[in-house]
Amino acid sequence: MPSPRSRPKPLSDTEIEQIATEIAGGRPPMVWFTAAAVGVAEGRSGKVVALGDPTDGDFLQVRPTGSKDVLSFSPTEVTLTKPPRPSPPAQKSAAPKTTTRKDPPVTQPSTVTSVATPSTPPSVVTANAAADSADSAAKAAAAKPGPAGTAGTTGTAAPKPAKAPAARKRTAPEVTVTLTGTPDGEWAVDVVNGKKRTIRGLPVTSAAVAQAAKVLHPEVAEVVAGILEAARGVQQAKVAQLQAELEEARKLLEELSE
Repeated sequence: MPSPRSRPKPLSDTEIEQIATEIAGGRPPMVWFTAAAVGVAEGRSGKVVALGDPTDGDFLQVRPTGSKDVLSFSPTEVTLTKPPRPSPPAQKSAAPKTTTRKDPPVTQPSTVTSVATPSTPPSVVTANAAADSADSAAKAAAAKPGPAGTAGTTGTAAPKPAKAPAARKRTAPEVTVTLTGTPDGEWAVDVVNGKKRTIRGLPVTSAAVAQAAKVLHPEVAEVVAGILEAARGVQQAKVAQLQAELEEARKLLEELSE
């Protein structure tokens, strides 16, 4: 229901056009809910994210501050004018202090007769001071630490030397060696040291590969030997084909020479 203090005024056509312009520019305008807003406290803020069809009545799509939901409101439920802050409650006036009348003290004559105290003889005062000095000197001597290597009665223990920080262990980087072969018997080596590739596609001979495989492990040597045997068969077939082509070329050359 509208606030009894002031009836909320609906947004004007100019204000609605201003809201549409700011939404089109990517700047959702800030509005404040009036007393006519349903389900939202008066004075709470929100942003207009879209405008619907004005014929629907509640065509203003508003996301209240602190909420992820987008709700529909009419032009009378929001305003572009920020409401004033509510005035703080008036402090209660302090109660007046009451003053109590103080009567002046009444002085009565003293009836106590003072008795003279005999003074201490000088010899007794001197002896007491000497005894106090001797006690202070004995306490100071007992508090001093003894010589190095001996423990005093009241001396504190020497502080222990601080332990040196343990040396940080360095781990060697991981090294990966990759051997690549082709059906034609060509071999290449790649080496990766840690995260850095130090060697890429280094050519190696088949004899070096066979020798390295024998040193590593019998199973590795067996696999590499099979690959080398297949590559050898491919090369032999190529040689036979080239020899046949060479023989045919010689025959043609002899025929052309006659």
